[in-house]
Amino acid sequence: MMQAIPIYIGFDSREASAYHVCCQSIIERATVPVAFHPLALNLLQGYTETHQDGSNAFIYSRFLVPWLQGTGHAIYLDGDMLVRGDVAELWALRRFDQGVQVVKHSDYETKAPLKYLGAKNENYPCKNWSSVMLWNAGFQKNRRLTPQFIAKQSGRYLHRFEWLDDDRVGELPATWNHLVAEYEPADAKLLHFTLGTPCFGGEYASQEGAQEWYRTWQNASAPLGGPATTG
Repeated sequence: MMQAIPIYIGFDSREASAYHVCCQSIIERATVPVAFHPLALNLLQGYTETHQDGSNAFIYSRFLVPWLQGTGHAIYLDGDMLVRGDVAELWALRRFDQGVQVVKHSDYETKAPLKYLGAKNENYPCKNWSSVMLWNAGFQKNRRLTPQFIAKQSGRYLHRFEWLDDDRVGELPATWNHLVAEYEPADAKLLHFTLGTPCFGGEYASQEGAQEWYRTWQNASAPLGGPATTG
């Protein structure tokens, strides 16, 4: 029997429904076993979040994945995502000569100065690269990513993968991290609601992929009656 693909997903209590929609979308399309690991701060024994910046609760804990996984590869996803493709296809892209593989959004600048809940949305190098990561947990230089190490590092250092040589940060196809409302609509394998998931209502409820997100939410909550509306 094939070993389940380990998938670590960022969890923020302010948008818990987003986490469950992300998991549901993966389950509906996966052709192989998967194992979900929520990156909720209360579950991360040995790590205490001391950083004061960031727009979500998992902005730093995502870099704990190699430490949590120990060996082999693992997938990390932000919780505000809808996976349209078979996660087995993403898993098949893993490389053993890379410390991590990401979608490298080149020449990207956000269109929105603010995102959900009024959080500032600043531009910086490698923005959104760390929102989808195919980690090589056993890679030598990733072993320094301990809770103690991460607690002392800046967002700049971590989100730019400065502990790795540039040629050890591999690239994934852009279709695996399509930025909704930042790029033109596309037939992507993964939609990233980086500015805000449809659960926040308003303009977020009518953006690209919103109706699909609501249908997935309804599928996930159907035994409890599901949402009253789809948009």
